[in-house]
Amino acid sequence: MIFPELIVNSVTWISSWSSDLQFPVLATATESEYAPVVLTGVLLSLVVIYLASKLGGELSRMMDFPPVLGELVGGVVVGASALHLLVFPESGAIATDSVIMNILQFIGNLSPEAVTSVFQSQSEAISILAELGVIVLLFEIGLESDLRELKKVGYQAAIVACVGVAVPFAAGTVGLMFFFHTPAIPAIFAGAALTATSIGITSKVLSELGHLKSREGQIIVGAAVIDDVLGIIVLAVVASLAKTGEVDILNVIYLIVSATVFLIGSILLGKFFNKTFVTIADKLQTRGKLVIPAFIFAFFMAFIGNAIHLEAILGAFAAGLVLDETDKRKELDQQVIPIADILVPIFFVTVGARVDLGVLNPIVPENQQGLIIAIFLVVVAIIGKVVTGWSVFGQPGINRLAIGVGMIPRGEVGLVFLGIGAASGAIDKPLQAAIIIMVILTTFLAPPFLRLAFNKQSGETEELVEPADLIG
Repeated sequence: MIFPELIVNSVTWISSWSSDLQFPVLATATESEYAPVVLTGVLLSLVVIYLASKLGGELSRMMDFPPVLGELVGGVVVGASALHLLVFPESGAIATDSVIMNILQFIGNLSPEAVTSVFQSQSEAISILAELGVIVLLFEIGLESDLRELKKVGYQAAIVACVGVAVPFAAGTVGLMFFFHTPAIPAIFAGAALTATSIGITSKVLSELGHLKSREGQIIVGAAVIDDVLGIIVLAVVASLAKTGEVDILNVIYLIVSATVFLIGSILLGKFFNKTFVTIADKLQTRGKLVIPAFIFAFFMAFIGNAIHLEAILGAFAAGLVLDETDKRKELDQQVIPIADILVPIFFVTVGARVDLGVLNPIVPENQQGLIIAIFLVVVAIIGKVVTGWSVFGQPGINRLAIGVGMIPRGEVGLVFLGIGAASGAIDKPLQAAIIIMVILTTFLAPPFLRLAFNKQSGETEELVEPADLIG
């Protein structure tokens, strides 16, 4: 993710700024003084997040929708679109936009400068907790997946992922340039945003619907993982194109090789690591003797993924796949669930909270062009992923519609593309608004559409029980 670079850049800027003004000691003292207020803000934010998560999830369940959809909607309600209880500076918000910051300013009699400092620190803390949430989610999904079954649909997942990247990227880029006369680099950036698939949202919905281990579910999850790797490579290419006007071929080759080696190496590691892990867990006697070593491994794999410029969530997912092969899998599953219940809702609520539905207001002149482009992007985003279901072959009775729909949500991945594009100055305001609308609609439409797709052909969807069923 982009947090390490953000932190390093921020520290560098602050150090140079404070050095120029010759009061670094005062800055450190001020940060220390505000630490209790920051903690208060984080705690109050967590109260809001968990309330939104549970209320949204329960209402969604009552209406027979996946609870994750309710968590996303709950985030929208408490976020920048409505109540402004949970807003973030990277989305353009300032401290006075946050209701929580106004409360803290009132009870603590803080100066405007102090509120701004607290707002920045509190937002960073919640963002990091959200990152931990998605890492734990992918670790849990890896544990629930079956590596043997993923291998059996691996080639199908690879085809689905490649089609799911190539079709929307080409259609979006060419369409923007031809129909809307968008310059090449912004069009390429928008096309790249269309390639993303949110494995976190899709896999959570599949798990809630009980289809994670179906043939369709395994193909979707496998394709989403490969799609994430391809998306990182595409993002690296277009980011370098935006900065320099040319593609850094060496960086692209590095990403392809490192991603391939990392994923294959992680899977091969499982054959040698499983017995060692079980032996270590059996020898430990204190509390957490199983779950703590498991999370040490998961976080280390996530660290490796981030360190080699891939995604931390890919490392966590790989760790889950490896530990899924151990004899302790069922016991570990049960111990990870309550940890996921605490951290994962933070991720989904913050994804919803970052969305500003104000970009949908057609009365604002600058939104009108964005809305027209958004309609085009949404159509390409949906069709470009739905067609992936028909790239599956040799699987009689497979629910192709469900596979295509499962690849639709862009979620946080699309927002990362947008954030980097906006920061580079490659994307103007109307195109930013259009991409935001595309991300919103694909994220919120996918869960109910996925349920409908499975219900439509429920008689044709079978669980992965016999290997012969998969070979076709």
